[in-house]
Amino acid sequence: MFKEIGALMSLMSNKGKIQEEIAKFQAQVGTITAEAASGGGMVTVKVNGKLEVLSVRLSEEAAKLNDREMLEDLIASAVNMALTKVRAQLAEESSKMAANIGLPPGMLGGGIPGLS
Repeated sequence: MFKEIGALMSLMSNKGKIQEEIAKFQAQVGTITAEAASGGGMVTVKVNGKLEVLSVRLSEEAAKLNDREMLEDLIASAVNMALTKVRAQLAEESSKMAANIGLPPGMLGGGIPGLS
């Protein structure tokens, strides 16, 4: 506990470094992407670090399906898998940022609030 308090105190004296690292992190978030497929590749979804869906691709086989419910499930599954992947990348980047500003491992909770 005292170690973490000491780390926080040292951070207070290094505001410029913190702002620089946060700016780097925010720039990095915009470049992070993840892709996932479901249904054996029938549906592929790509998302970014801002948790926005960039693309949804349906294979010819999926497009020919006459099963709306199944297609909806495949899309939801692919989106959720892609979001899980991008959240893991965001957690890794936030851990790097924390280390760069001198915070002990896990001090940021392993990720971005609301994303874990």
